[in-house]
Amino acid sequence: MSFFISDALAVGETVAAAVEGPGWQGLAFPLGILFFFYILFIRPQQKKGKDQKKMIGGLTKGAEVVTNGGMLGRVVSLDDNFVQLDVGNNTIVQIQRQAIQNLMPKGTFKVQSKRLNNS
Repeated sequence: MSFFISDALAVGETVAAAVEGPGWQGLAFPLGILFFFYILFIRPQQKKGKDQKKMIGGLTKGAEVVTNGGMLGRVVSLDDNFVQLDVGNNTIVQIQRQAIQNLMPKGTFKVQSKRLNNS
């Protein structure tokens, strides 16, 4: 009888080891995937948002910008929430600050205005 009891204990120990799981080695792969996604997707997106906020905060009168809708204009006046843009032929458009996508180099607005007038 003792022969069967010792076998049962040996099987019980093996089952307990299998039920316990892989431990910290099992977490290495999922944590690696999370780290990979953070480096590849989350961090660049946060950096882009931070740069966008800095650019919007640093707008000045006379800056040439492009809006999210693709409208090119020169900043005429600034408010806490809104910006007035001259988009050509003394046409003034009021937009939200967050709608500004990019700052353009000086002279871009003038060159584009000449192209439209010559067409």
